[in-house]
Amino acid sequence: MSKLTGWWKNRSSAAKVELYTRWSFHFFMVIQAFAVLVGLAPQGGGTVTAALVLPLAAQVALCGLLSSRSLDWALGRRERPLPLAVALVALTAAISVTAMALRSTGTITHENVAPALVINTMAFSSGALTLMLDKVRHMLLPAPIGAVGVACMALATGQPALDSFGFAVGFLIVSLLLTFTCGFSRWLLKTVYELDHARELQAQLAVAEERLRFGRDLHDVMGRNLAVIALKSELAVQLARRERPEAVDQMIEVQRIARESQREVRDVVRGYREADLAVELEGARGVLSAAGMDCRVELEARGRTLPGEVQSALGWVVREATTNVLRHGDARSCLIRLTVPEGSGPVTLLVENDGAPDAPAGPPGSGLAGLRERLAAVGGTLLAGPAGGGLFRLRAEVPGPEMRRVEARA
Repeated sequence: MSKLTGWWKNRSSAAKVELYTRWSFHFFMVIQAFAVLVGLAPQGGGTVTAALVLPLAAQVALCGLLSSRSLDWALGRRERPLPLAVALVALTAAISVTAMALRSTGTITHENVAPALVINTMAFSSGALTLMLDKVRHMLLPAPIGAVGVACMALATGQPALDSFGFAVGFLIVSLLLTFTCGFSRWLLKTVYELDHARELQAQLAVAEERLRFGRDLHDVMGRNLAVIALKSELAVQLARRERPEAVDQMIEVQRIARESQREVRDVVRGYREADLAVELEGARGVLSAAGMDCRVELEARGRTLPGEVQSALGWVVREATTNVLRHGDARSCLIRLTVPEGSGPVTLLVENDGAPDAPAGPPGSGLAGLRERLAAVGGTLLAGPAGGGLFRLRAEVPGPEMRRVEARA
């Protein structure tokens, strides 16, 4: 069953919206073909019907192809399909003029066949043309321009003025409806992809900001000390050239500053690598809530203090799990539960979110492997994977006796 539904569940939210939109326009082709058949039905069989079927089928296919290529252009995947648009306009105009001319000459005997063909073919063409326009004021042009064109073609082929006006009004109503539908669908699809791209950029900016913070910390620690080392080294060189004994004292001072700088760099790196569990839990709640998810953080503690190494390891689990929820799946809710029992019971961290595919879309990443290494250092374990029903569950557990060994090492 997962293979049958994976083609949908393994897609991102934006890809799901795109798939739905594309199949909606494919369904428009079915509706258009059905409308053409209904329009030709009163005429019955015969030479006229047979002669119109082939160009009408080509026109339906062109509408569908132009819609698909226009969506690709709107998403930046190909050039604007101008040749297809020109071909569709020419074919639609030829079909409309032919239908009206056949009605004027009495070849089309039923009076409703020509209006139905003209309105349907031109209205669906205007909807397809709307998809390749990027501004609202441009999207509003096909309907009135087409209405004027319908009226002019009707009058040119000898249709009565009242009938020509009726053609134009009927086309205008149907065309405006299709224009609104197609224009809104195009805008929605493009907006969803822009939001998806913005979320990816937000994650990248967060990483870049953290790197800048780490770089500033290193600069603050090393900048002054390196300047002092350079100055004292230069002074020691000058004293050594003069064979002054103070040069040794200066080099001893350089050695002391270098060792102090080394210790300060270790402190900066240690602080960067360690994660505060309380800060990570609150940060996860804020980030996921800001992303529009219903995030619940539950803390079940029994007055027991966790060692620093255990807190750091679990804090990294929370950080990595939050990143996975944001980047993968289509989560609407997330539960983070930390259980710290009394005595020597194991500490458990559970992160569960919905909107996850039943089967992973690709090979496991390096993030979970890194978490397992961090937890292994404190004797902990990590289990992660689909839990059925669209849920993804991550469970980290650190046993009690191992924590006592961690406290002993500290």
